[in-house]
Amino acid sequence: MKPMTTVLVSILAGGLAAFGVVKATAPQAEPQEQNVIKDASGKEVEYRTVNLAETDYPDFTYAAESAVEAVVYVEVTVQRRQQYQNIDPFFRFFFGDEYALPQNREAKGSGSGVIIRPDGYIVTNNHVVSGASKIQVTLNNNEQYEATIVGTDPATDVAIIKVDATGLPTIPMGDSDNLRLGEWVLAIGSPLGAQLRSTITAGIVSAKGRSMPDYSGEFKIESFIQTDAAVNPGNSGGALVNKKGELVGINTAIVSQTGSYTGYSFAVPVNIVKRVAEDLMDYGSVKRAVLGITMGTVDKKFADEMKLSSVSGVYINEVLKGSAAEKAGLQKNDVIVAIDGQKITDASSVQAKVSDYHPGDKAVITYIRSGKQQETTVVFQAAAQQNGEADIDGSIAFYGARLKPASPETLKTLGQRAGVEIVSVGSGKMAEAGARENTIITHVNGEAVSKPEDVVAKAKKSVRAVYIEGIDMNGKSFYFGFGK
Repeated sequence: MKPMTTVLVSILAGGLAAFGVVKATAPQAEPQEQNVIKDASGKEVEYRTVNLAETDYPDFTYAAESAVEAVVYVEVTVQRRQQYQNIDPFFRFFFGDEYALPQNREAKGSGSGVIIRPDGYIVTNNHVVSGASKIQVTLNNNEQYEATIVGTDPATDVAIIKVDATGLPTIPMGDSDNLRLGEWVLAIGSPLGAQLRSTITAGIVSAKGRSMPDYSGEFKIESFIQTDAAVNPGNSGGALVNKKGELVGINTAIVSQTGSYTGYSFAVPVNIVKRVAEDLMDYGSVKRAVLGITMGTVDKKFADEMKLSSVSGVYINEVLKGSAAEKAGLQKNDVIVAIDGQKITDASSVQAKVSDYHPGDKAVITYIRSGKQQETTVVFQAAAQQNGEADIDGSIAFYGARLKPASPETLKTLGQRAGVEIVSVGSGKMAEAGARENTIITHVNGEAVSKPEDVVAKAKKSVRAVYIEGIDMNGKSFYFGFGK
């Protein structure tokens, strides 16, 4: 009997012990936090709150505190020419003609910059330092330096300036291709001037590969990162960083009808900045590769007409003669879907990808022709940039435009003995002065021209300005001029 009693007691004791262990280790339901407040009438009401752990919030402290040290305030001085008009003749009689001439006056502007090398190299926007006669850089620790321009690239709105210093803080460069929609980013800069230096705002990546609204028609590489981080004019040239504190873009522009932030800001991706900055520091200018095509984005109508399986990629409108694309065998209406394995979605993505290469580099182009996917290897060529340089199609560069000898048929139709055709206006002084494509230049500074080299040579002889006369395809004369 005793052995049986002992067994029962042991079983009962073991059960109680197990129950105690389970009870002690089981998670306890947290009481819901309740608070009591008074409403507008003074009556007490209860409301419930939710407690979130710190891990539920994005932590920007490391990124902000480390990156802000490498973002600088950039103040520029620009000389403006002030034209006096309707000068009183009595004033001119007493004080002389020199007081009626255009006068230079100083104007101040500001922006931001990012230190990318400890020996004083700083990246900013071209529009921040363009035309500056003096550049002063202020670090986050209030140290100030005079800066000089190393090189600028209007096509990407990137510029490199340098200060005489060593051991400066820098921001590590990330990979903007890896940015994801909805990812948190910080914008760091000096919005609205010196009083708001080193301001940090947060937002998300709203879109990638954006082109700016109200596109001007000038050649630009546009594949912006769009964010909703608050950015104002003084942020231009400042840093866009990820949660790791890595530089992923250079803040460049906002879309606003008031001139102040209204919810949309744009940054040049760091992968483009990195490539441009290296060329500017090494050569003082960008060695830009060109494919040699004009293109359009594939839409449903084009996809249906060409019997494409999907609406993606860009189609080729034109292949320039002698270009890298022609030598690689690409043709009109081919649809480019990838470059070196990277998917192509629109013209901006083509420009952004091609900007990664130097002239002479090779890439594999994946394209669709007659419904079949194919591949070809292209060797990129260089774009003519300097006046007098021959481009891939044989045209001659001239202040942003491209010139070719006018054909005998065209000259005969217009009743001209000689002339030079403007085949492309591009961006630059010719475009700004009012040049138009498919028009004929007949005289430069009063002298007749018959070939592009004449135009370049006669403009080069001019000391102050270039004056151009010509005729359009309707037989109407035109003239314009620009300063050198």
